[in-house]
Amino acid sequence: MTDPFERDTSVTYGVAEEIAVPGVAVRRITCRNPSPMTFTGTQTYLVGQGDDLTVIDPGPEDPAHRDAILRAAGGRIARILVTHTHVDHSAGAPGLAEASGAETHAFGPHGSGMTEVMRDLAGASDLGGGEGGDRGFRPHHGLADGDTVVGAGWTLRALHTPGHLSNHLSFALEGTGVVFTGDTVMGWATTLVSPPEGDMAAFMASLERLAARADTLYLPGHGAPVRDPAAMLSHQLAHRRQRAQQILTALSDGPAEPEALTRRIYVDLAPELLPAASRNVLATLIWQVADGAVRVEGRIGPRARYRLA
Repeated sequence: MTDPFERDTSVTYGVAEEIAVPGVAVRRITCRNPSPMTFTGTQTYLVGQGDDLTVIDPGPEDPAHRDAILRAAGGRIARILVTHTHVDHSAGAPGLAEASGAETHAFGPHGSGMTEVMRDLAGASDLGGGEGGDRGFRPHHGLADGDTVVGAGWTLRALHTPGHLSNHLSFALEGTGVVFTGDTVMGWATTLVSPPEGDMAAFMASLERLAARADTLYLPGHGAPVRDPAAMLSHQLAHRRQRAQQILTALSDGPAEPEALTRRIYVDLAPELLPAASRNVLATLIWQVADGAVRVEGRIGPRARYRLA
């Protein structure tokens, strides 16, 4: 498969960069919080202008980043949208709301939208997960799938795209082919799916939903804009299915735990990324258990043994 990712690490922090979108003012500010999981940092988007400015993903609780947003906004923010409750996206929302007087809009608190299967799994003492969850965030207003935010000459439509997190929203800028994809589709790498908040079956359904829309530009929470969404989605869907097949092939040698499967499959991965890869493997195993292709010895978890059905 051709690698569609762009991994250029050059970035200017704290500056509002214009993004060409027909008829709508869109700018991006990158927060200085680079890491193996955030790439060059979290990207905050400003949609609209004047008194009708909307902020998407204010980022972490970072005074310098908040000040950069306020400078770019001229102090005037009408509303704050949050794609999902990871601290690198939502933790800066309360401070920005207090500083600007704007109210926050999101799907709901951390854990909202979890399936019954994942809620049951959340009770497993050894399941782990929850990395970076912002459990204190409570939006002023809930946004359900299909809800709209209307500005002067533009409309953002909320698309519930669970998988990375159960409460993940993407925002489609109607009539432009642009979607703010948060962490569901990123420009630099595939997405971490870590149970129980992360759900691989839901994630695959979200990718397939986006693929059916035929949009032309994705503006992600991390990494460069995705200028060929169809190719990116095709690659990512194929990649996840290939990983699932690799796991099934590895299990043909006998039962194994997720960590052992991860080291067998991700042979060239940097050591610091192996824990995240292991969570993706666990998410894929849970998906395959639900589909009936894999069985688990005992209760589902990171230290359980899995075998072919």
